Amino acid sequence: MIPPDLVQLQLLGHDPQDWAILAVFGTVYLGMFLGGLPHFRLDRTGVAVLGAITMIALAGHPVEEAARAVDLPTIVLLFAFMVVSAQMRLGGFYTEVTRRVGELPLSRRGLLAALIATAGVLSAIFSNDIICLAMTPVVAHLCLRRGLAPLPFLVGLACAANIGSAATLIGNPQNMLIGSLLKLDFGAYLRSALPPVAISLALLWLWLAYGPGSRAPDPAPRTEVADDEHDFDAFQTAKGLTVAAALMAVFLFTDWPRDVAALVGAGVLLLSRRLHSAHVMGFVDWQLLLLFIGLFVVNHAVETTGVAAQAVAWLAGQGVHLAEPGPLLVVGVTLSNLVSNVPAVMLLLPHLGSSGGPGTPAVDQAGVLLALASTFAGNLLLVGSIANLIVVDGAEKNGIAIDWRDHARIGVPVTLATLVVVWGWLAWGRA
Repeated sequence: MIPPDLVQLQLLGHDPQDWAILAVFGTVYLGMFLGGLPHFRLDRTGVAVLGAITMIALAGHPVEEAARAVDLPTIVLLFAFMVVSAQMRLGGFYTEVTRRVGELPLSRRGLLAALIATAGVLSAIFSNDIICLAMTPVVAHLCLRRGLAPLPFLVGLACAANIGSAATLIGNPQNMLIGSLLKLDFGAYLRSALPPVAISLALLWLWLAYGPGSRAPDPAPRTEVADDEHDFDAFQTAKGLTVAAALMAVFLFTDWPRDVAALVGAGVLLLSRRLHSAHVMGFVDWQLLLLFIGLFVVNHAVETTGVAAQAVAWLAGQGVHLAEPGPLLVVGVTLSNLVSNVPAVMLLLPHLGSSGGPGTPAVDQAGVLLALASTFAGNLLLVGSIANLIVVDGAEKNGIAIDWRDHARIGVPVTLATLVVVWGWLAWGRA
């Protein structure tokens, strides 16, 4: 362990180049917090890319070294599942499933349960952001036509998608990153994460069905609401589902690298006589891929200064060990709401190895905790998850306003309850 006074001496001994790198790092993560930089037309992706370019210039390292800082398996896995999700979306699968669930002869509470379960399961396989994008307009129209207060259904959709996506290592970008870098076993993670995810979805339903908001009066039905536009293609849907099922089987029952298997699956889907590859590629979130690449380069540059390791050593000297469950939960939730969950996970992952190398029980457990905590934390605040913002934007297009207070009345209690579930489940597993 490095004594605190020695850490301070080491920090003072850094050269101007290191301080410049730290200044760029701070600016980049300020951009992550603010969603961009004031007075500049830069979003988070633009900030990350510009930060990476600046780091390459400051460090004076070859571009090849910056490229090696990027975890290619994570990028490939993200890209491949974006192609799979594009196939399902173009086939009308998400819209058709949501519409059929909405047509079931269920009570308000029964419909809430069915939609929460649907969003949770689909998000575990096809990504929470995609599910929210596809389901929001259908759920909004459903509520308007049936005379149901839309707020619990729409905020519940966002929360369910976030919670459900934590069940697998492919449900959201941060889980893909954690699984790739820590070499987590897909089946072992699923067995660890599925119970707290299922319990958390049940708690979400209980709050929406019986909590204070459940007593709000429903509006009158609006019969003039147009039917949801959906162009269901059974063949394209079947093709996408076949590839998705095959990939799940590969992940669960073989040792084939997940990135390679997913890439092969994406290649099969791109080989089509009906869907033009350019159309499919148009649904790939290139912005997110660039965000990942930029942050990989920025974080690597900071690691070369040694400051991050010294800061972690200083925290350890104060009794705060990031690899331990308590500090990891608190820091993971806090950072996820400050800079968003993907950047937060990127910051924390390099410091989980103090419990051992990838594949060891301590690191596996830390990886599961970080995946669950960073994902569930997205429900706390409206800006904590892209899925939340997608739902709010989709609701607004249908004349339904959702502000941060509306979201907080559901998101805050649900997040606190689900984090207690995560802590209790993992503590029980350690006992």
